[in-house]
Amino acid sequence: MLNVKKINKKNLLLTCYILVLTAVAQGQVDTSFQKKTIAYSDYMEAVAKNNKAFAAEKFNIPISEAGIEMAKVIPDPEFSAGIFNNDQRNKKMGYGYTTELDWTIELGGKRKARVDLAKSESELSKHILIDYFRNLQADATLQYLLGIQHEQLVKLQLNSYEAMSQLAKSDSMRAKLGAITEVDAKQSKLEASTLWNEATSSIGSWKSSLSNLALLMGNSQMGTLLATVGDFSAFHRNFQLAELIESAQLNRADLLYALQNKDVSKKMIKLAKANRIIDLGLVAGVEYNETAKNETAPSPSFTQSNIGVRVPLKFSNKRKGELKAAYYTAQQSEVAYSQVELQVQRDVTQAFYNYEATQKQLQQFDSGLLQDAKSILDGKLYSYKRGETSLLEVLTAQRTYNEVQQHYYEIRFNNAVALVELERSVGIWDINF
Repeated sequence: MLNVKKINKKNLLLTCYILVLTAVAQGQVDTSFQKKTIAYSDYMEAVAKNNKAFAAEKFNIPISEAGIEMAKVIPDPEFSAGIFNNDQRNKKMGYGYTTELDWTIELGGKRKARVDLAKSESELSKHILIDYFRNLQADATLQYLLGIQHEQLVKLQLNSYEAMSQLAKSDSMRAKLGAITEVDAKQSKLEASTLWNEATSSIGSWKSSLSNLALLMGNSQMGTLLATVGDFSAFHRNFQLAELIESAQLNRADLLYALQNKDVSKKMIKLAKANRIIDLGLVAGVEYNETAKNETAPSPSFTQSNIGVRVPLKFSNKRKGELKAAYYTAQQSEVAYSQVELQVQRDVTQAFYNYEATQKQLQQFDSGLLQDAKSILDGKLYSYKRGETSLLEVLTAQRTYNEVQQHYYEIRFNNAVALVELERSVGIWDINF
């Protein structure tokens, strides 16, 4: 009976000691830095509204629309005036003045060709903006998902550290009581220190990822980090590859840009042809000469007017550089469009198979892989406390469980990323969580 009482007393002291040290251990890793959570929908709304690069890109739309107004401008008339003096050397021929109005009239539909080209180029700028936002929303979403991923890994490593820290404290007391060797106690303490270092490093990466959220939102507020909320449970979709490729051909802004660029090339050819048509110049003038009092040839004052047509001699039409450049540009845009079509099909196909692969990987964990790893660890811990297994087996089981958990979170993160990249490649967007 005496031996039993001593053992119970030792177990009671050991339990109290572990509880005290566990409470201290839980406060060693600080995750309470100043942060403010923001929902994904609010974050994306702020990105669309306040992102500085996107705001700068938006100015291309009014700039291109101003280009249409510039294309509508017709040549301004030119007015000239002058005076002359025929009275040198006292010949008394009188004074006079001349005025002339010169106006170039564009022929061949130049103005219409310019306006059509400017309108087509304006449509290009709209497709560019849409494509820019397509990539911005995908990049912003990936950054938000990265914040969730880092937070989950931090929590996982903290849990692993706290569990190992409790084991280390327990082993330290058991070594003092002679239940285990001093080497085993040091080994578990070393393992806890390693997990603490990993958790500290992960917190730094977490903070770094959160700081990028403010940059994408155009937020210059310092001190408080924006924190993510949510998980990766809403990233399952059922897709058919053929339907995705067809949808991409209708929705991808860069493909629509390449198609619009073909129209721009055609408009350039029309303008180049119009520029080869000669323009007419209308000329009208008035000349006044006052009374000439010369004794040899006296004359009264008079006013004369003239009107005429000015026709330029287009020797430059022998040079067809502008027209050739327009034709070659049109051929280039045709080839470029075909290349973009192939690129879109390849992007969608690769993204689809990547997403499909991550879906299959998740199925492995759904079959109970995590539960099995946890059961093994619990069994090893139970046996270790009873003295039926070694510390090395416990550490191996702990590491395996940590790796399985980490791999699970990575697969879920990769699956979410794969969905984002797939929808980016198709040009569709229905992500919200």
